[in-house]
Amino acid sequence: MGTVHTEAPPQTLYVTIRRDELRELKDERDRLKQELSQLRLLAQGALPKPLPTVQRSPNA
Repeated sequence: MGTVHTEAPPQTLYVTIRRDELRELKDERDRLKQELSQLRLLAQGALPKPLPTVQRSPNA
């Protein structure tokens, strides 16, 4: 027979974060939310599609 494992209760983990780190994370979250909403609109056809970018070699 197999061993019976009882599930442990969830534990809380506390961490310390500096204010500047928190501000950076919030800014990144807001930027990603904005990007996500633009991509959703683009996927629905609500935004005009961006023009393709052409990459050229430096010697051309």
